[in-house]
Amino acid sequence: MEECIFCKIASGEIKGLRIYENNETLAFMDIAKDVDGHILVIPKKHYKNILDCDSETLSAVMNTIKRVSNHLTENCGYDGINLLNANDESAGQSVNHFHIHIIPRKSNDGIDAWPKFEGAKEELQTVFDKVKM
Repeated sequence: MEECIFCKIASGEIKGLRIYENNETLAFMDIAKDVDGHILVIPKKHYKNILDCDSETLSAVMNTIKRVSNHLTENCGYDGINLLNANDESAGQSVNHFHIHIIPRKSNDGIDAWPKFEGAKEELQTVFDKVKM
């Protein structure tokens, strides 16, 4: 996709700080400068989000996330990681190329990466009846 910034990074048209890549995926540093070690993992093939991503590509993305996350915790001094992902604009997706954020964590780092929810509006059973498969 010619106007997609992540496609341009994946193709090498735009330089990115590449942490890891294989034929299907790329992990690179996020330029937001919001958290030390913030990494994005993308499929090299363009998918808007997880909702249109095929199973094989999704598996490749998750395998890369695991590989990079293990590296961060085993070799780089981090204790854990958060994975963050938004799918569609209604969920806060700002770049329309499927990506998952890896936020490396250290104990007592003061980072609050969990969203603050205001509370459910519907009864649990009502929602369950609507969403069960």
